[in-house]
Amino acid sequence: LSWNEALLPAVFPPTRLEINDSEGHPSSSHQTLKGTSKWATSLENLLEDPEGVKRFREFLKKEFSEENVLFWLACEEFKKTQGKKQMQEKAKEIYMTFLSSKASSQVNVEGQSRLNETILETPHPLMFQKLQDQIFNLMKYDSYSRFLKSDIFLNHKKSEEQEENSPEAQTAAKRASRIYNT
Repeated sequence: LSWNEALLPAVFPPTRLEINDSEGHPSSSHQTLKGTSKWATSLENLLEDPEGVKRFREFLKKEFSEENVLFWLACEEFKKTQGKKQMQEKAKEIYMTFLSSKASSQVNVEGQSRLNETILETPHPLMFQKLQDQIFNLMKYDSYSRFLKSDIFLNHKKSEEQEENSPEAQTAAKRASRIYNT
């Protein structure tokens, strides 16, 4: 399994952001942010959506920096790992894939933050946190803003808007509004 196939379902269960009134009830407009609208609000929201991650990866691949998001995903999955033996195996896999000088998908982290292979003997869920934070900030303040201006994002946004404005979507919205307004 690739990192994508192994991590996406486990790391990112489908989510919905509900807009609630002051009492915690869904707002009367029954709107939810989704897709590109949600992705554009923050990198965190983008990374919570499997489709957003897929599009962001597609963008990063073109920029030759896909390893950043793959490392971030691997660290998120690693935090959920149970058992010392499994942690050791996953920690070594992350180290060999992203952090060692011979890594196939080496991430660009500050030199002094690189882990020594000896730390892999006593893994803990947050052992990669400092490095993961560095990569997150790199994506947030560099790649993410370019992603929001990219053809990949803008074309996906345009196709979403076309779907929302299609006659079928408008008919469904009218039916929904009649149901809520009766």
